[in-house]
Amino acid sequence: MPLSGHCLCKAVTYKVDVDAPLLTGYDHCDDCQRQSGSTYSLVAVVPKDKLTVDGPIKKWKGTGSSGNAVWRWFCGECGSPIAHDPDAAPEIIALKGGSLDTEIKKNLKPDTEIWTVGKLPFCQEHLAKPFKHMPE
Repeated sequence: MPLSGHCLCKAVTYKVDVDAPLLTGYDHCDDCQRQSGSTYSLVAVVPKDKLTVDGPIKKWKGTGSSGNAVWRWFCGECGSPIAHDPDAAPEIIALKGGSLDTEIKKNLKPDTEIWTVGKLPFCQEHLAKPFKHMPE
């Protein structure tokens, strides 16, 4: 069963032709905190070539720790975050977990934390696979 999701207003929808994400975890980087308005962003990393998106996507270009661009995707209508797309890893894209369809996100099993160097001190959750930056 493919993964699927949408933005808040449903103007943007997507499908990923995979049964499960490659990685599910918390991204504690400052950019994800700001984009999510929370202590971290729940991400579901999937192969980019398996993703199909319909609707008015806008993209904002930031710079990752590699010096390469990280493209933040969001709905052009309601502004909901959809994904971040790092040029340093062109084969993958990190979908924002909250944008997945309800029954899919209820069954996610996050086990990885990235950018724990930016983890806020009051965030008490600890997942099995923490990385100070990105996994090697």
